[in-house]
Amino acid sequence: MKNGPFAGASTKQQKRRPVEKKRLSAGYTMNNNVKFIRGGAAYFNRMLQMIDEAKHSVHLQTYIFDDDGTGSLVADALKNAAKRGVKVYMMPDGYASKVLSRPFIRELRLAGVYFRFFEPLVRSKYFYFGRRLHHKIIVTDTRYAMVGGLNITERYNDRPGYKAWLDFAVWVEGEIVKELCTLCWKTWKGFPAKTGALPCEQEYLQAPSIPGASSRVRMRINDWVRNKHEISRSYIEMLETAQSHVVILCSYFLPGETFRKKLSLAAKRGIKIKIILAGLSDIKLAKYAERYIYDWLLRNDIAIYEYQGNVLHGKVSVCDTTWLTIGSYNINNISAHASIELNLDVHDENFAAGVEKVFEDIIEKECIHVTRAMLVQKRSLLKRFIWWCSYQTVKGLIYLFTFYFRKKN
Repeated sequence: MKNGPFAGASTKQQKRRPVEKKRLSAGYTMNNNVKFIRGGAAYFNRMLQMIDEAKHSVHLQTYIFDDDGTGSLVADALKNAAKRGVKVYMMPDGYASKVLSRPFIRELRLAGVYFRFFEPLVRSKYFYFGRRLHHKIIVTDTRYAMVGGLNITERYNDRPGYKAWLDFAVWVEGEIVKELCTLCWKTWKGFPAKTGALPCEQEYLQAPSIPGASSRVRMRINDWVRNKHEISRSYIEMLETAQSHVVILCSYFLPGETFRKKLSLAAKRGIKIKIILAGLSDIKLAKYAERYIYDWLLRNDIAIYEYQGNVLHGKVSVCDTTWLTIGSYNINNISAHASIELNLDVHDENFAAGVEKVFEDIIEKECIHVTRAMLVQKRSLLKRFIWWCSYQTVKGLIYLFTFYFRKKN
């Protein structure tokens, strides 16, 4: 794989400096099993299985939870788990999931589900001000967890005649699950300085051992309120320490100045960089803004591929067929500075190779390669102006993103 399509232009593979080795190994749990989950039916089937098999606890936290067909499937599974004595904690974001009706929430609570909207720092009777809960995670029995970019709504699920949005998650069991359980509890409790005794440790001790687990996994969080920028640092580490290539699959790709500088420096030292972006976006303004920076990417010898299936919503990046980061984090200022984001970094060469193979297939079968000639041919002066206006507008949205009107419940 390292000599395959994603291999870098430079054939020299220098040994990593000690400081790089230290950075790349910091914070990892050692004994984990991992599975790469492509979104759609595979993701929701795995989620429903986790809930149905839970014996002690379920934590589900997400940005969007709709009371549509897919949301009802998940909600019914949560209610059934609560009725059989499982402690079920459900927390959607207070803004993105404000469409949830009172009867829908009441039925969850009557079934025994502990339900709470995530609320940011400052709130009144009429509005919120703060950050949004953007991560997507489910943890069951402090034994299994799944982290990714998928919300719980119809457009992320495969249905007859409908292809789900392209998104991904990682399923894990092992040491990392205890940390993820603790994160869920802290989020549920509002991140107090002291959370007291948590059930995670006891549940984890009850879980059977998993011989042969070998994947190294670390939890990465971005949360400006708690001064955590771990996912941003993972991406910077990836670009600074790459030896041959980096593959980025991202929706809403609008990197800030620091990230663009690191991209440019990596490309200049011979790192082959490929970026898989949306061809069709649910937010046209964001897509127009993305296309404004295509010129810059191509000038820096960064390859661009636009996905031609449905909407691309995934957030995954792989480095050197060695390690990857996956989760809810988009490469833009809103994810970097305004939302609570959750990723997992997975250091496992076999796992990374499998993910790269998935990306190779997507590029070959479902993408178009955006070249400079194509861009010049399709770009008019008017389009260029629209893209520039969109880029400037999106840059300013971070200041509005933390303010929204409150839903009564």
